[in-house]
Amino acid sequence: MKEGSSIINTTSILAYIPDPPSWLDYISTKGAIVSFTRGLALDLVDKKIRVNGVAPGPIWTPPEASALNDYDTGRFGSTVPMNRAGQTYEVAPSYVFLASEDSSYFTGQVLHPNDGTVVNG
Repeated sequence: MKEGSSIINTTSILAYIPDPPSWLDYISTKGAIVSFTRGLALDLVDKKIRVNGVAPGPIWTPPEASALNDYDTGRFGSTVPMNRAGQTYEVAPSYVFLASEDSSYFTGQVLHPNDGTVVNG
């Protein structure tokens, strides 16, 4: 990659708030992505390549919709401050920002489009 490039990884709010515990394998991979993002950012900073991540909260996506049963579909996103799941168009600006020159001072960071859930991470 050339100088000034940007790598953007996708993780999840579940890396910071691991619930439900029955998703431990999925949650572990998302936590690993956070660590990978931070480590790779430090590794590539001398090459002027930025590495950041996005950790969405509950977002309606086709895989999400197909994986949930009727009960869970009705509840999806109901436990977050805005009381709803987000849409992909609400997460997309995070990626656009991190890919743009406007984020030239960001590296090793994770943005959290998650409707107000505080993650302290």
